[in-house]
Amino acid sequence: MNPKVDFYFAKEKWHNELELLRKIVLDCGLNEELKWGVPCYTFQKSNVVLLHVFKEYCAILFFKGALLKDNNAVLIQQTKNVQAARQIRFTSIGDVLEKESILRSYIFEAIEIEKAGLKVELKKNTELELPEEFQNKLSAIPDLKTAFEALTPGRQRAYNLYFSATKQSKTRDSRIEKCIPQILNGKGLND
Repeated sequence: MNPKVDFYFAKEKWHNELELLRKIVLDCGLNEELKWGVPCYTFQKSNVVLLHVFKEYCAILFFKGALLKDNNAVLIQQTKNVQAARQIRFTSIGDVLEKESILRSYIFEAIEIEKAGLKVELKKNTELELPEEFQNKLSAIPDLKTAFEALTPGRQRAYNLYFSATKQSKTRDSRIEKCIPQILNGKGLND
């Protein structure tokens, strides 16, 4: 156990589930570190899994989860844009206990993937699928289109993900309107 991550396990919500998940992961021989503000578990300095919490569940995330066999169909791809990582979600201590043996076998498989040096083949995002609302703005405002196309591919993707993440058209419109001045100034979403 790494004392630098102890604070994460003091959370009121998901406390018992996190403590059990921590024990299971450490029993599998991984090293505990603090990365991105969450407990991250490594094998020979390579990230294997991390623990994180959400309002509705806590989860263990496998960095190369796309390479796991998932014979038990428990791995979840967080969004369609996530290429490599996969989660197993838990909503109670009983849920963790029920999936403990599956979890251990997946962790050991993930360690074997690291030992073998396997990599997830990432798809190149050559063509962005821009939301209709943003496509309409680009057509209506030629300067916006020019400015957007001048942004780096990473900045274009960040805006696209931000706009596309909402379910309602009016929310997309609102986000687009707020970002237009920034795009026109050649700035990225987080600049």
